[in-house]
Amino acid sequence: MKTKRVLSGKGAALALVIAVNVTGGAGLVRDAEAVVGVPVSPVSVAGVARRTAVRTTVAVSASSQQAAAASQQQAQVAQQQAQVAQQQAQVAQQQAATAQAQAAAAKLPVGTVVSALPQGCTSTQISGASYFNCGGTYYKPSFQSNNVVYIVAQP
Repeated sequence: MKTKRVLSGKGAALALVIAVNVTGGAGLVRDAEAVVGVPVSPVSVAGVARRTAVRTTVAVSASSQQAAAASQQQAQVAQQQAQVAQQQAQVAQQQAATAQAQAAAAKLPVGTVVSALPQGCTSTQISGASYFNCGGTYYKPSFQSNNVVYIVAQP
């Protein structure tokens, strides 16, 4: 049993052209010719391909612009973080210098016993006695319970 479909508009014209060409009839059109890039209907392959290409191009260019903007923003954030790190390093250096100045100002009182010398001490002989000069503070070596200790002295 054959079923009939009723087509209207451009779809009917397309169906008629295809039907005539397929059946080999010489009625309305002898040979069907397709023009590439000019769709007969909105759902033709050429029309879909063209619209897809346009949409893809627009989407890709928008994505690349967004990626460039994100990259630029990341570069700015990295630069700001580098500046903050540099400022923090400067603050740490200032704090270290302040601590050293305070340590130098607060010298140990004469008679204080320490078990180890600070770094950077030099050995000196004053009036026949051995002393260690550590940044202006003099230490005299001594024994305390079989251990060497250093006593802050005024030579």
